Amino acid sequence: MQDFTRRSLLQGGTALAATGMLTGPALFDFARAWAQSAPWKAEPGAKLTVMRWKRFVPAEDDAFNQMVAAFKAATGTEMNVFSESFEDVQPKASVAANTGSGLDLAWGLHTLPQLFPTKVLKMNDVADYLGKKYGGWTDAAAKTCKLGDDWLGIPVATNGGYMTYRKSALDKAGFKEFPKDFPGFLEMCKALKANNTPAGFALGHASGDGNSWLHWVLWGHGAYTVDQNDKIIINSPETAKALEYCKALYESFIPGTASWNDSSNNKAYLAGELYCTANGISIYVAAKTDATKKELTEDTYHALWPVGPVGKPTELQLALPILAFNFTKYPNASKAFVAFMLEKENYEKWLDGAQGYLTQTLNAYESAPIWTADPKNAVFSQASKRTLPAAGIGTVGEKAATAIADFIVVDMFANYCTGAKDAKGAMAEAERQLKRIYR
Repeated sequence: MQDFTRRSLLQGGTALAATGMLTGPALFDFARAWAQSAPWKAEPGAKLTVMRWKRFVPAEDDAFNQMVAAFKAATGTEMNVFSESFEDVQPKASVAANTGSGLDLAWGLHTLPQLFPTKVLKMNDVADYLGKKYGGWTDAAAKTCKLGDDWLGIPVATNGGYMTYRKSALDKAGFKEFPKDFPGFLEMCKALKANNTPAGFALGHASGDGNSWLHWVLWGHGAYTVDQNDKIIINSPETAKALEYCKALYESFIPGTASWNDSSNNKAYLAGELYCTANGISIYVAAKTDATKKELTEDTYHALWPVGPVGKPTELQLALPILAFNFTKYPNASKAFVAFMLEKENYEKWLDGAQGYLTQTLNAYESAPIWTADPKNAVFSQASKRTLPAAGIGTVGEKAATAIADFIVVDMFANYCTGAKDAKGAMAEAERQLKRIYR
């Protein structure tokens, strides 16, 4: 747990000074002026405990810490922030929701606020304030956090995951550009394996990576867990085709993907064992900041997800919404902090610190400097606009959030690809689990 002070802000405010963005005393001056005019005034003696997902890019953490320190210094709010892995955020948020204690704010992934619709502080006023000021919200981001007309949380950012690959390996395999459709992608993966430069995608309980690419395969074949009326439709010919396609891909992968978590592909790629995967920009950033990986950095490129038989993008990007629990003693401080995070003076600096790992959910930030700072960043700027909500074509709510959190789609594909179940058995098991949720 970290305690942020004005002194730490002033001492740590040099990292982004070269960008012309607010740092140090200038950031504190902005924060103080903002606090005086903001619609929400922090309660006297406010103390906020905030749980967030663990950072993958250190510079993002630095920018976030400066933001937190500025807010504390300007409002007098004590800020205790701690980080958890993607896998641990949802269980620990659930404990807080069930006990009514331990956290004021939880910043997680996918549709986290939908898991606790009766336990969250409504954020309608914050969403309206930010949306009007910054060009409105992207469609999927809004759907992620809304229940009817109510905002259960605020979609702070999208962690855009795209294809990350070694250009030299593709060239050697006979591909001058990254494939744009499913058949071409499968042929590329087979060719990479034949050259001992394999691809690999997580089939284990990787909350971000596993859910993202397997929903892409499912949706790309026109298959979904539920339809527009939340009728369960997972047991279908389209799902069977998706399973067959995925198994063919899996047979070309590097060994071990059935047990991968969200960091496994990063490690394998940076170790020179993996030549194509789907990930946020963190792999590229890690390579760029390691002097021993200059060759790897220059050889690493990014591409959009290929399009499946449905003929349109079916991406599932990782939403990162924040919620405040309605049992917090400091609702005004909670709302003020969330709004402060997304103000231009903070947000663009934070995006810059993330180096492309995070993508805006407010349309005004499409022109943020990070997207033109490096041509290899540009593809990630599209994540919030290309993604579908985590529910696919179904209703975004507690049930869809539970299906994601329980890895139902991931386990269905893993069961079939590893031979644990045949196609009928894998679909039937997923159907049974979905019926338990959608009853």
